[in-house]
Amino acid sequence: MKVSKLQSAENRQGILDAASRLYREHGLSGVGVADITRDAGLTHGGLYRHFENKDALVREACTRAFDWSIPPLGGTDADTGAAPQGLAARVAGYLSPQHRDHPGEGCPVAALAVDAARAGGGLSEVFAQGIERNIERFARVIEGLEQGEPSPEGRARATQMLATMVGGLVLARATAAGRPALSDEILATLREHLLSPPQQR
Repeated sequence: MKVSKLQSAENRQGILDAASRLYREHGLSGVGVADITRDAGLTHGGLYRHFENKDALVREACTRAFDWSIPPLGGTDADTGAAPQGLAARVAGYLSPQHRDHPGEGCPVAALAVDAARAGGGLSEVFAQGIERNIERFARVIEGLEQGEPSPEGRARATQMLATMVGGLVLARATAAGRPALSDEILATLREHLLSPPQQR
């Protein structure tokens, strides 16, 4: 039976969503094509109708993963009913036990940066573009800009904060099973450090 263009597009989207999540959960070498197609509810052979090869799928799935943005933590604002969007809410959301414990739904850098560095080439470029975008977006949050270019100082602070957050999340994940208290301490220490006034650092 011929698949409609709409169904084909939905199947492709399902493959990308599954691959993006599974790669972040298990790493690039921990996931096979069969795992992805099974998760997407498709047959193994169907994948290659949508992607030239597995490398092409990896690049697109990782590009898709960079659509993720730091979710603010802390419920909703009592006055507006909206989720808090400021810097403190985003730092707390990133350095949270929830984010640590659900890598498939979180930051692709903390989950896959080492894999991307080892792969090099096209995947390294995907990560370079995604990280560049993250720095720009986070710098705008720091400076309270809706749009426009952040200042060099804002970019520098965003780079420093993001690097600290990614490194801290990686350490927290690495220690979570063996020493949960240490993992929680890492997250709490970095939240406090990053959100303290500059003169107190």
